[in-house]
Amino acid sequence: MQINVNFLDNLRLEAKFDDFTVVTDQPIRYKGDGSAPSPFDYFLASSALCAAYFVKVYCKARDIPTENIRLSQNNIVDPENRYNQIFKIQVELPEDISDKDRQGILRSIERCTVKKVVQTGPDFQIEVVERLDEDAQALLMTAPSDSARTYIPGKDLPLEDTIANLTSLLSDLGMKIEISSWRNIVPNVWSLHIRDAASQMCFTNGKGSTKESALASALGEFLERLNCNFFYNDQYFGEAIAHSEFVHYPNERWFQPGPNDELPEEILDDHCRAIYALDGELKGSDLYDTNSGNIERGICSLPYVRQSDGEVVYFPSNLIENLFLSNGMSAGNTLYEAQVQCLSEIFERAVKREILEQEIALPDVPQSVLAQYPGIVAGIEGLEAQGFPVLVKDASLGGQFPVMCVTLMNPRTGGVFASFGAHPNFEVALERSLTELLQGRSFEGLNDVPPPTFESHALTEPNNFVEHFIDSTGVVSWRFFSARADYPFVEWDFSVADDEADRGSANAQEAERLFGILRDLGKEAYMAVYEDLGVPACRILVPGYSEIYPVEDLVMDNTNKALYFREDILNLHRLDDEQLTDLVERLEDSELDDYTDITTLIGVEFDDNTVWGQLTVLELKLLIHLALNRLEEAKEEVEMFLQYNDNTVERGLFYQAMNATLEVVLDEAMQLGDYITNFRRMFNDERMEAVVSSIEGTVRFYGLTPTNMQLEGLDKHLRLIESYQKLHAARAAWAQRHA
Repeated sequence: MQINVNFLDNLRLEAKFDDFTVVTDQPIRYKGDGSAPSPFDYFLASSALCAAYFVKVYCKARDIPTENIRLSQNNIVDPENRYNQIFKIQVELPEDISDKDRQGILRSIERCTVKKVVQTGPDFQIEVVERLDEDAQALLMTAPSDSARTYIPGKDLPLEDTIANLTSLLSDLGMKIEISSWRNIVPNVWSLHIRDAASQMCFTNGKGSTKESALASALGEFLERLNCNFFYNDQYFGEAIAHSEFVHYPNERWFQPGPNDELPEEILDDHCRAIYALDGELKGSDLYDTNSGNIERGICSLPYVRQSDGEVVYFPSNLIENLFLSNGMSAGNTLYEAQVQCLSEIFERAVKREILEQEIALPDVPQSVLAQYPGIVAGIEGLEAQGFPVLVKDASLGGQFPVMCVTLMNPRTGGVFASFGAHPNFEVALERSLTELLQGRSFEGLNDVPPPTFESHALTEPNNFVEHFIDSTGVVSWRFFSARADYPFVEWDFSVADDEADRGSANAQEAERLFGILRDLGKEAYMAVYEDLGVPACRILVPGYSEIYPVEDLVMDNTNKALYFREDILNLHRLDDEQLTDLVERLEDSELDDYTDITTLIGVEFDDNTVWGQLTVLELKLLIHLALNRLEEAKEEVEMFLQYNDNTVERGLFYQAMNATLEVVLDEAMQLGDYITNFRRMFNDERMEAVVSSIEGTVRFYGLTPTNMQLEGLDKHLRLIESYQKLHAARAAWAQRHA
């Protein structure tokens, strides 16, 4: 994690990381002002808090209340060497906690991350650099030896070369990549989480059977998502990029809707229109670009090559971002390697959806077949040793598709977790299923998966597939576990034998085989290739097959609804009463879910620790009604807020005070003066001042700091835009070189 430090007045320091700011000071006896804890005090507190966190996780997983658990830490200093200290952590447990759980709680404290890092002994490297943003890749891993050459199936270069190439490209882009976590809870299953140190919303996960393969996976996914703009999906790019020569890619084109808001003739083809036009319901204005919001330019459209005949077809950027998420995008050492990965993922998700929604029972992989892959078996045995039964299934549907499935059962919670993986090589697909199952997860994390069901409607509900797509935590049918399989087991193989000298040829043939499966299904594929960031990447769309969200979302839940609200919400403090009335009426007429957060609605990232970061449509309407002195409407919405509030404790208390005060103000038989003293005793003076001032109209939009379309004060979103500007500049330079 990158922590940036600012020097404040006297001895005060400010550390900034993620969405947090920590201020330190020194005691007055050390010439400080005593306004905040010292850095060493934070260090001591971090150890105690980390221990308490693991106690909380243990207890929460077992429904053990923590109200009567107390934890304390004291540090005992060696009088002859003050750097030699004992951290004594003591925990007081209620008598009704069993001996088993007492031991479990003590073992959980042993897992404290701060404790383990201190005991291992971190290595401090102190140096002067010309620019802090450079030398980014030093944060990743110790460099492998020059002689190391590790080849794995499906990759055209050794892992060491892949890691070196991708980290160099990211460094050239000005991206400082850091690893925030590693996981290796069973043998031969590694995963990690990497992110842009300057913009933590740009992150990916990697997985593999070794550290190196997991890191290569994470870096490849990072470049894949940069190339396809996935990190910036639905996000506002700001006015400068919205009016620049291009918004997404130099080869984009903009088309105007027809005179009656028809779809422009230049976009999509007949095949796609049959899928997306929705019997004429889809209008041109439904496809305006969310990221730029520049509707005057028309519909931003990106060129894709139709694979059946090589013709270029323009897809609206809005359509892609609304329906496909990250499905069918990849970066690789070669374009063919990227194509194989793209197509494998498309089949993985499509087959998974078919199996889940049709409640198909899959055949088990025989033990004699599994025994051919001892590394995978070791990982499975590691899970079963922890009490998690594992089922290994052939998901090829009788040898039609290169897909495997590993399913974990959690007897502690009754939950199940079905993980799928795909690749032309049987072993690679199986390994991906297992590593996907544990990507970024601890054993405790496996307690959060839902139980299976016999209710078919829960499986076909669109959101269930989205949950499966995001992290495989959707619902699975009990019928999936039937011993009577709907298909026979097939030890399939779609791969091509390769050797070190001709790996690219093998991937080319495998890509053609996968495209052939789509042709046999009667599906049309469209591909865009991106090389402007220095690595071969592609995105493949298969209309009617590879979408993640339902096509109806283009009309019913399009992300460009942001365009109807973004400017007014960002300029909220500058709107007059007439404009506020118009805004609140549009919010009500839109039939938006009241609990939609404003970040999602307008595509602007706010600091999670601010009122903006927690703001929902309901609370925004409530605050507007208060500003307009519509107290009865505000009262109704305050009650709704309190009924379903998952906001902060502070915000909840503010609205409790607001609810009580409005009750008095709106009742002619009561006088606020009769209650204000005890209201102040209950809710404190500062909170009551804010409540009364909000009702009287002297304070408007309490807690929301003013901003504007220039995103003033919204550092989190501005960092995201700065990240995108690096790509934008690289693409502009590439286009100029190839003009």
